[in-house]
Amino acid sequence: MIFNLNNGKCLTVGKKTLIMAILNITPDSFSDGGKFNEIDAAKRRVEELIAAGADIIDIGAESTRPNFTPITAEEEISRLEPILKAIVKECPLPVSVDTYKSKTAEAAINLGADIINDIHGLQYEDEPLAMARVAARFNTPVIAMHNNKADSVIDDIKRYFRQTLKIADEVGLNRENIIFDPGIGFCKTQEQNLEILRHLEELKTIDGMKYPLLLGVSRKSVIGYAIGLDVNERDEATGAICVIGITKGVNIFRVHNVEMIAKMCKMADALVNCCDNGGSSNGR
Repeated sequence: MIFNLNNGKCLTVGKKTLIMAILNITPDSFSDGGKFNEIDAAKRRVEELIAAGADIIDIGAESTRPNFTPITAEEEISRLEPILKAIVKECPLPVSVDTYKSKTAEAAINLGADIINDIHGLQYEDEPLAMARVAARFNTPVIAMHNNKADSVIDDIKRYFRQTLKIADEVGLNRENIIFDPGIGFCKTQEQNLEILRHLEELKTIDGMKYPLLLGVSRKSVIGYAIGLDVNERDEATGAICVIGITKGVNIFRVHNVEMIAKMCKMADALVNCCDNGGSSNGR
């Protein structure tokens, strides 16, 4: 599946596993807060991520770690604007912006961002339909993450994804512009996180249609829960999850340690023969 982005870039999903590199320009993210929120540091970091094997740069200006303190759209935009202005024109890779606020998303797209990464899956309660309308107006791909309490976790995630698709249909957002993310660590117990990781393949298909699947598990607490590692010791375990995820149909991994994970995924692709179409009709 090929996403033709608004600024002439494109993103091909399904030909190989894609690596989304995390660039937090926040003072308080759980792993790298405060490291890259200055323009020069952010530009250097993007160059490093590209050299390390990134396929997408995902920029976040508001931490969504557990118990995070929300910021206004205006503050979020003020953090994003100088970084996007400095990076987008020179960056050969698609740039996504990690935000659940429609005002921020619209500003970011106007500044050259290519993809919206929405942790509320187009369902943010304070802005019903607003994010979907922005994505539809600009024909922008959306990563729609599950972010809701679940009992029967796989079934509940699929119900949530169906609601995202219903919202997309309501505002005229093409379903082929949607990438799903099961939301590891968001409104879930650690046992539910593990259950999702064991059953990722069940989330690829919604009502007979296949969609690209993104997984964000890099350095998350589920790893500490499972094998007792501190946050800065979790890269190898992250890689293990990614390799298994490839065998279960995951198309994109959002990670901190790009170089390590990119090498692991490249080898896994060679073994799994990752040549299927990751889009909404067939394949991975």
